[in-house]
Amino acid sequence: MSGEFIDSNVLVYLFSRPEPAKQAAAMDIVQRGLDGEGVISFQVVQETLNVITRKLAPEVTIADARAFLSDVLTPLWRVMPSEDLYRRALDIQERYHYGFYDALIVAAALWAGCTTLYSEDFQHGQRIERLTVVNPFLG
Repeated sequence: MSGEFIDSNVLVYLFSRPEPAKQAAAMDIVQRGLDGEGVISFQVVQETLNVITRKLAPEVTIADARAFLSDVLTPLWRVMPSEDLYRRALDIQERYHYGFYDALIVAAALWAGCTTLYSEDFQHGQRIERLTVVNPFLG
């Protein structure tokens, strides 16, 4: 199985009016994800909803957040928490010296069989097992 794991920072840029280039890149990734093999985890859902309803100026309304959950997040959401996922995250944390939450993102992407991780929080081009990190906002 192959797929594209989408980190929360990509989803948040969908709401970034001051950064239209990043917003457009995020829209392209999310649309492709919705049309095919896009994947997110429970952690991405939580982080995205928290940021868009609490940290953006102006904040997204709860009604808009509910619609975004139904229309975008839920169709992409394929990874739920499990003991095996947390154990894998701890192994990745130990091996790559990531913080736990970053390791959990990588573990979720690998668990889902993804080959690409879209994120600006990791080193662009880094390979982690079969996963390649892509920062879609470079250049």
